[in-house]
Amino acid sequence: MKKTTTDNVSPVLNNITKKGELIVGTAGSMPPFNMTTKNGEIIGFDVDLAQYLADGMGVELKLEVMPFADLLPALENGKVDMIISAMTITPERNLKFSFVGPYFVSGKAFLTKKEKIASAQEVSEINSPDITLAALNGSTSQFFVQEALPKARLVKTQNYDQAVAMVIGDKVDALIADYPICLVSLMRYPNKGLFSLLTPLTYEPFGIAMPANDPHLVNWVENFLNTMQESGALDDLKARWFDDDGWLARLTQ
Repeated sequence: MKKTTTDNVSPVLNNITKKGELIVGTAGSMPPFNMTTKNGEIIGFDVDLAQYLADGMGVELKLEVMPFADLLPALENGKVDMIISAMTITPERNLKFSFVGPYFVSGKAFLTKKEKIASAQEVSEINSPDITLAALNGSTSQFFVQEALPKARLVKTQNYDQAVAMVIGDKVDALIADYPICLVSLMRYPNKGLFSLLTPLTYEPFGIAMPANDPHLVNWVENFLNTMQESGALDDLKARWFDDDGWLARLTQ
């Protein structure tokens, strides 16, 4: 009988432990989950979660920052070991990649300077060719606009800072994004006349994405995340990044 080595059974996890480094892909532009400070440091809920995982494995954490749309290709090509970047678990993504979670549940919201859009109760109210919406390229927000608002004009952006600037500068009528992104934007720019629809329009479970060929890694992360949930560590992270806005001063306005 041919022996099965641990390298074959758990190739990614074994590689992480052998090199002593966990490489996590993140966008670095999705506050409060992951964001870049004035000094170039990457901080946020996702970064803290990644550090917990690295500490639990007894290895160093290395962050690979890239546009959101490049994250899954980087995971597929082995450039990163996992993705922690406010990524929604979808059936389409899950066909190619393993996911553990959710570690946070969000939903879509609008960020706009137009009160009529912010107060919309149905997406049909803004499904019009006269409306221009910004959405992060490769995100579920982009697909939501294409499927639920096919009449509206779509502008795909590389990051949220670009999208928010377009809203503030009246280049687009609204940004559609996960509601924590919209709420943080209201906090960052209190004097720009921004409104947000606070009622989530969709169900968006954020998960940790990993390669599909390492069930041992998935099992380890799943058990570790369960422990964080049961111990209250995840609640502590939420309180740190959602109840305390002291980190806002570290961002570029």
